[in-house]
Amino acid sequence: MQRNRLQKLLEFFENEPNDPFLKYALATEYLRLNEADAALGYYEDLVTNHSDYVGTYYHLGKLYEALNRKDDAIKTYQNGMEVARAARDNHAFSELQAVYNSAMGMDYEDD
Repeated sequence: MQRNRLQKLLEFFENEPNDPFLKYALATEYLRLNEADAALGYYEDLVTNHSDYVGTYYHLGKLYEALNRKDDAIKTYQNGMEVARAARDNHAFSELQAVYNSAMGMDYEDD
């Protein structure tokens, strides 16, 4: 079924190759299929060509972390926080700040 979902998304993407939601959906689907390289390509395209698509930054940063690219993850979280702040998306900003703090080793809890 997952391959069918991927095929449908690719068909939609063929008709709308500049749709950021479809790029995001494809990246997410490729991650579910454990095809990190394909997912990475779509996420990186999103931050390059649709930098205001706030949801990308969290997932791209997490993927970078999984690929042991910590510096790229941290930079991605920082950029995402700027985009979220500009969009006044406090929820996304909070999530990005939490993963940024964790990546920086500041994920401590109050005693």
